[in-house]
Amino acid sequence: MARKPDGPLRKGWTTGACATAATRAAWQALLSGDFPDPVTITLPRGETPSFKLIKAELGDGWARASVIKDAGDDPDVTHGAEIISTVRIGKPGSGITFHAGDGVGTITKPGLPLPPGEAAINPKPREMMVGQITELCDQFGATPDVEIEISIPGGQEIAAKTWNGRLGIVGGLSVLGTTGIVIPFSCSAWIYSIHRGVDVARATGRRHVAGATGKTSEAAIRAFYGLPEEAVLDMGDFVGGMLKYLRKNPVEFVSISGGFAKLVKLAQGHLDLHSSRSQVDFDKLAETVGQSGGDTSLCDQTRTANTAKQVLELCQAANVDISDTIARQACEAARATLDGASAIEVVISDREGIIVARHGYGDFDQFKPVNPT
Repeated sequence: MARKPDGPLRKGWTTGACATAATRAAWQALLSGDFPDPVTITLPRGETPSFKLIKAELGDGWARASVIKDAGDDPDVTHGAEIISTVRIGKPGSGITFHAGDGVGTITKPGLPLPPGEAAINPKPREMMVGQITELCDQFGATPDVEIEISIPGGQEIAAKTWNGRLGIVGGLSVLGTTGIVIPFSCSAWIYSIHRGVDVARATGRRHVAGATGKTSEAAIRAFYGLPEEAVLDMGDFVGGMLKYLRKNPVEFVSISGGFAKLVKLAQGHLDLHSSRSQVDFDKLAETVGQSGGDTSLCDQTRTANTAKQVLELCQAANVDISDTIARQACEAARATLDGASAIEVVISDREGIIVARHGYGDFDQFKPVNPT
């Protein structure tokens, strides 16, 4: 995750807001012969941003407009992307239809807000575009039979940096955004992807999913159970975002896989594991070391340690198995958040991806490891 800059942060616009602006400009040009530039739209909460046009092309029965996405100070992978809307007059009675152009994905799996076969243009951006089309039709006395095609040049390459492949969205990006506004470092897009990953897992009959804090822990849990990619949630630091959603939308069995330092925070009750939002309590960790068999000297060294990694190394040198205790405590914290909705285990792996501790539900026959370490 990118480092949050100091000082006030500039908000930005979602892909959905940009697609809505481009769509309004193109449809207005098709109805009136002129492109509004800049083009102004109204967002769901009443904001009225304006967007400068990059493309403005008018043909026989079609028009095309585009804007550049400005995500503000958020480290959004689509920041700077060109969002293009091509509108065409549809067949009488066809209504407003949405289509995936170049760089916009198509849904292929159930469990997402739209069915397989649909363009990956989410319901709220669709609603925003329908609102703009309808308003202009009322203004110009037109019938709202419109084909809207959204394109994002380079979107397929950008999508490789997102969760779309795991969610069954192929061919490009999703057009997202519920409010139209990007709040810098709110991490809402990441948590949204976790939720959709759970939805797809449930819809495709997955009984076991795993949330991983990073690539090493993901590789470890996948190899351990032989899990396919779509059964692994890129949880990152957002264990709370994953568990709270699973509490309402459960699967049978959940594994949490991570390194020692991250899972110390979970063991201490933190549900956001990012270093800027939670810190290891070394006094509490010293108590855990004592509970694991550490002597007074080791506990004192723990209280003055700089990092959880240093504590782990001190415990390893003293033959004190702190990892097992942390796995148990982390599992208890996760279980309390899930409130019985799913069975849960916690798996700790080292920096080489070797599993060093497990606690929870993972020894039942139906979820046996295929590559135990």
